[in-house]
Amino acid sequence: MYKKNQQEHQKVAGRTVRLNEGDDVNKALRKLKKKVEESKVLEELRKREAYEKPTTKRKKAKASAKARWRKKLQKELLPQKNY
Repeated sequence: MYKKNQQEHQKVAGRTVRLNEGDDVNKALRKLKKKVEESKVLEELRKREAYEKPTTKRKKAKASAKARWRKKLQKELLPQKNY
């Protein structure tokens, strides 16, 4: 029985914040928010909320690749001559 509870605790331990007597609740809430953000649970939930067609996925991927390429080219350009 003890081993089972310990295993369940380990599964949940990644997104929990323990409070002791006299600890600040706001600080614990900030820690929890940070842990949830780092685990990307909400991002995954939003992604799975609605079905996205494969063509839409490809279109988004292509658009982001173009944006990355434009950004790379912009960095490599020499500054304009102002004379």
